[in-house]
Amino acid sequence: MQKERNYYLIELQFLGFRYSGWQKQPGQKTIESMLLKTLKFILPERKFKILGAGRTDAKVSALQAAFELFLEDLPLDDLMEFKDLFNKNLPPDIRIISISNVVKDFNIIQNSKEKEYVYLFSFGQKNHPFSAPFIANIQDDLDLELMTKAAHLFVGDHDFRNYTTRHQDNTNYNRSIKSCEIQENTILKANFFPEKSYALHIVSEGFMRYQVRMVMGALISLGKGELSLNDIKRTLKPETEFLLSYVAPGSGLLLNRLDFH
Repeated sequence: MQKERNYYLIELQFLGFRYSGWQKQPGQKTIESMLLKTLKFILPERKFKILGAGRTDAKVSALQAAFELFLEDLPLDDLMEFKDLFNKNLPPDIRIISISNVVKDFNIIQNSKEKEYVYLFSFGQKNHPFSAPFIANIQDDLDLELMTKAAHLFVGDHDFRNYTTRHQDNTNYNRSIKSCEIQENTILKANFFPEKSYALHIVSEGFMRYQVRMVMGALISLGKGELSLNDIKRTLKPETEFLLSYVAPGSGLLLNRLDFH
């Protein structure tokens, strides 16, 4: 007799500064391994597995991430009670924000409609040390006006082969960017933050590994005068090989929004 399986969509927030990314790795502290460890404790003797909506790199944070919980046999009695129990046993830098039932046909990866990443940065003066988990600090002067202009070049359908480190023969490098712009940072505030900080907002249905950090890295290199506006345009031309040497630090990146079909 086949056992009943229950399906739950769980949304969460986390500060990624002390974690080696999302995916479980031997000998590393990751978000996924911490979730699994906690679930084993609060669901003793139960069979389950989890599947994340995507993988984040080391030190990357999230204001809205998600994973699916597949739980065999009996369903959860009270979702709010389970959420509270989960949060009480998670470390303080991970928080469950919602849990809901989903149908068997729901697929957390295929049903992901849109992701918004935000990259927080400041430049010029060195930041207060407490800012390090949240904001990338570029101590050189940057041409913010030129960077803001260049950010719009990424909008639309482009070949992003120069914006990922995972090069394989069968990789599809085409991605459609719905919006990409630099604004003043209104996402996070603290009294130890610099007087002014900035945020790159970028939206797409999906991103390749390191893509957002390499976009930010290219914009920072442009702001320093190490790349030109024409260089940025060249990096987006199909089949054009262009070595981008700078990947922006993971600690400035956060997954800000995740929408599902």
